[in-house]
Amino acid sequence: MKTITESEAKAMLGQVRWWDVRAPGEYRAEHIEGTENVPLDVINRGGEWPKGEGPIVLSCLSGKLSEAAAGVLEAQGHLDVYSLSGGIEAWKAAGFSTIKGSGTISIERQVRIAAGTLVAAFSILGLTVHSGFFGVPIFVGCGLVFAGVTDTCGMGLILARMPWNR
Repeated sequence: MKTITESEAKAMLGQVRWWDVRAPGEYRAEHIEGTENVPLDVINRGGEWPKGEGPIVLSCLSGKLSEAAAGVLEAQGHLDVYSLSGGIEAWKAAGFSTIKGSGTISIERQVRIAAGTLVAAFSILGLTVHSGFFGVPIFVGCGLVFAGVTDTCGMGLILARMPWNR
């Protein structure tokens, strides 16, 4: 997997296929002009992307998701794939503009909200109704540890498929 700086990517804009690999809701909230939304879950399903038709530049918010997508595309046989180093955050830090849309909440924030709500609600239920409810906060905590260790978040994958993120 090759990375590309924001300045190098800016020079290539309009001359290459440029995919933003985030969920559609995150893409609508803010993206780089000229990018196309091809979410990572679509790439993981192995779409029929034309091979050898020039480079593909991938972007996301921080660069981590686009690096994962680049690995998947390379495994599918695409050899000219670049990940925007630092993602849209680095793009904006370099002074380049983005297109801002509706104010959707990022998947990462949705995960924090959902996990916090589950832990708080089921802890209260465990204290007041039945101790069996403590199983949910334990499960959520284990899921968060797993997500941190593996950089794969099951709750995030589920939330990305929700109607408000489509």
